[in-house]
Amino acid sequence: MDRMRIFTLTGLFAALVAVSTMVIHVPVVATGGFVNVGDAMIFVAGILLGRRAGLLAGGIGSALADILLGYSHWAPWTLAVKGIEGWIVGRLGSASFHETKGLSPSVIIAQALGASWMVLGYYLAGGFMLGFQVALAEVPANLFQGGASILFASILLYALRGVKGIVPDRKPGKN
Repeated sequence: MDRMRIFTLTGLFAALVAVSTMVIHVPVVATGGFVNVGDAMIFVAGILLGRRAGLLAGGIGSALADILLGYSHWAPWTLAVKGIEGWIVGRLGSASFHETKGLSPSVIIAQALGASWMVLGYYLAGGFMLGFQVALAEVPANLFQGGASILFASILLYALRGVKGIVPDRKPGKN
C-alpha cells in the first residue's frame, strides 16, 4: 500500500476513533472521565494499517474527542495513552493478522496488551491528576471498556476479512 493511501486511511481512522468515542460515552463521575468504544477503532486501525497508523489515529482521534466533549483536561494524557495503545496493537498484531486466515490468537493478545496499557496509563494519569485512590475507582470501568473493545474489534476485523480490498496485500512491518 502506498504512503499516501496509508496517510489518508490514518486520517480517516482518527476521525472514526473520535466519532466512535463521542457517540457512545458514559461519564465516570469520580474521575471526570468517561467510558467509550473508541478503543475498538484504535485496535482496528493498528491491526489493519500498522503501528504508526495505530499511534496517530489512536492518539489524535481520542484527544480530539476529549476536547470536543469537554474533557480537555484529559486530552494530553489521552494523546499519549491512546497513541501508545494503538502503537502496541499495531506492532504486535498487524503482521499476524495479514499473514493468517481468520483471527489468530496473537491478534487477540495484541489487543489485550493494548487494553492493559490503556488501563495502566489512565490509572497513572488519574493518579497524577486526582490521586491514586480516586484513579483506582476508574479501573473497573476501563477494564470493561478494554474487554468490550476487544470483542467489538475482533468481530469487526473478522467481518472485514471477507471484504475485498479492505485487508491490504502488504507486510506492515515497515510502517
